[in-house]
Amino acid sequence: MFASATLSPLLSVPHYPNPKPNHSSKLSFTRRHLLFLSTSSLSVPSPLSSSAIPQPPPPPDTTVTDRVYMDFSICPTSFRPEADDCRDSLPLGRLVIGLYGHLVPLTVSNFKAMCTGSSGSSYKNTLVQKIFPGQFFVAGRQGRRDKGEVRPPLDLARNTETVDSRAFALRHSKAGVVSLCLSENDDDDEIKLNPDYRNVEFLITTGPGPCPQLDNRNIVFGSVLEGLDVVTAIASIPTYKPAERIRQLNDLAEFLGDDRAPIARATWNKPLKTVYISDCGELKVTKPSLSPPSLP
Repeated sequence: MFASATLSPLLSVPHYPNPKPNHSSKLSFTRRHLLFLSTSSLSVPSPLSSSAIPQPPPPPDTTVTDRVYMDFSICPTSFRPEADDCRDSLPLGRLVIGLYGHLVPLTVSNFKAMCTGSSGSSYKNTLVQKIFPGQFFVAGRQGRRDKGEVRPPLDLARNTETVDSRAFALRHSKAGVVSLCLSENDDDDEIKLNPDYRNVEFLITTGPGPCPQLDNRNIVFGSVLEGLDVVTAIASIPTYKPAERIRQLNDLAEFLGDDRAPIARATWNKPLKTVYISDCGELKVTKPSLSPPSLP
């Protein structure tokens, strides 16, 4: 019924023949792709080599290279160190100390020389200067021999390990740790200003716990191998403890610049009994090198 409409040439949709697939183009793409795959290494990331991973530093060498002994006693009567005399002395016992000669050879050499007397001085017949209950005790203070202090040594090497950070690797982790006093040193300034001054004051921790306040400030160079009961006995000796009011006044005097404040503090924590090193020396053993598992 309707007349067939004839589209004008302008409105007619042009007809294009279906293009034949270009197999050469497809093949060309495949070849390029295969070429890329063949030249590109599809490697799986390998784990980092051992040389690329930062390795932790080796643990400090706590091999015991030398052994020394120290005998401690209490003098209940007048003590005359210059005469090597104390009537009715009461022996406390002997400490056997293992020294870490590989870790801090200079510190160990000087300490051993003070024990044997080869330095021109000795720890023998010198006093335990201070006892800090539950922490440590200090001995080896330099000064006047008639006061039980160490005669300044003349033949010791200068200890450059005191400025070497590697010498401060060990911690004061338990009772029986032996270290060179640096932060706790109380030698008189007049002695320290001597160009030939050599620090030989040492401390031994008494436990029962660690003393972290001493870490990185004093050089650990040995450990008590035998005689921890002697260390405990020394730690139990009563000491002079000032009243809190005296402490406050001393702090105020120091704040105001009073030179008498440090002099007054020198008597604090001094033992009320005369504790001294009655003998000391080196123990000659066939094989001194040991590495006890319990060393700090």
